[in-house]
Amino acid sequence: MSTPTAPVTLIPARHDTACPFAPPPAYTEAAGTGPVSRAELPDGSPCWLVTGYQEVRTVLSDRRFSADARRPDFPFLTEGRRELVAANPSFLRLDDPEHARLRRMVTGDFLVKRVAEMRPGIQQIVDEALDRMIARSGPAGPADLVADFALPVPSLVICLLLGVPYEDREEFQANSRLLLTTEADDRDVARAQEELLDYLGRLAERKRTEPGDDILSRLVTREDLTLREIASTGVLLLVAGHETTANMIGLSTALLLRHPEQVARLADPAAVPGAVEELLRLLTIVHTGVPRLAVEDVELGGTLIRAGDGVMAMLSTANRDDGLFGTEGHLGVDEVDLDREARRHVSFGFGVHQCLGQPLARAELQIALATLFRRLPGLRLAVPEEELEFRTETLIYGLGSLPVRW
Repeated sequence: MSTPTAPVTLIPARHDTACPFAPPPAYTEAAGTGPVSRAELPDGSPCWLVTGYQEVRTVLSDRRFSADARRPDFPFLTEGRRELVAANPSFLRLDDPEHARLRRMVTGDFLVKRVAEMRPGIQQIVDEALDRMIARSGPAGPADLVADFALPVPSLVICLLLGVPYEDREEFQANSRLLLTTEADDRDVARAQEELLDYLGRLAERKRTEPGDDILSRLVTREDLTLREIASTGVLLLVAGHETTANMIGLSTALLLRHPEQVARLADPAAVPGAVEELLRLLTIVHTGVPRLAVEDVELGGTLIRAGDGVMAMLSTANRDDGLFGTEGHLGVDEVDLDREARRHVSFGFGVHQCLGQPLARAELQIALATLFRRLPGLRLAVPEEELEFRTETLIYGLGSLPVRW
């Protein structure tokens, strides 16, 4: 392995890469030098870039690395995020016991058994979204698969689960995107967060007298939660619950259209879950890394990380570990292979903070992708691939639009 001559500058998006489905070249190159590299945040402050699979799992599961974004020197890609997160941290940005107390209150809504019961409803939502897209666009298209399918499906699902009126989607989707945009003005991001908190707080308050069968209605009955904590939890679930899955549906579709020979695997119901795991592994939409702060000295991958050092765990490079995923008889780790055993990926994180909604995300992806290619076997891009607009200014990687025909 070679030794890097200069720290890697952490960037908030994928830039200057020949393959839009690959991690930024700087991160791939850093991974080639070793599992831990010196890095710099955009403001010039030092940080560690952790790229190795085992090392990423350690960072995400070892309590010597803190997820509490209120700690001094916690690494952020933009300074404005520090103030926002510190003022209203969701359980994602807290350590136990605070993290466990808040997370436990919504865990039951995302259990595998509960999600299995939701699958018929998700199937109906997917079919109706396709019906609307086809009726609006005609028997052969064109349509924007992001706006007409990838975004509406998870948005409606999370709205039903949370108890958020779907007719309010334009407001919360606009604010959600501002929260995830790294290039937005800090004042606009702060306003977007406050508007979402205020909206969900008012909605939760209304459910005290007009309850439904939803998460917000259950949370407001608890005496150990403040209205602000309920609103913060609601913002996390609402934003993460539709932005991540929507981007995965869009990116997965674009990638599969590049590799039509792989699409046939989706026709076999038994193969669909494994195919989705491979897409989750390869695409890794949380592409900017997961931040942590060392609270004790830790030796990691042969490197001593001191207490107080910021760490960025790169899921995307961990998911391309050749020793783990480059098994004999399968394509290389940088290629999509829907027959690969990819379940050990870290796209949902690892440890106590791993994604709460992963059973729901898996179900939505399995149903949406299998149904899409079954009902539209002639699906194809309506523009050259090089004209696709990838969202390179956001914390969650995806497509701005996906023009298709069928």
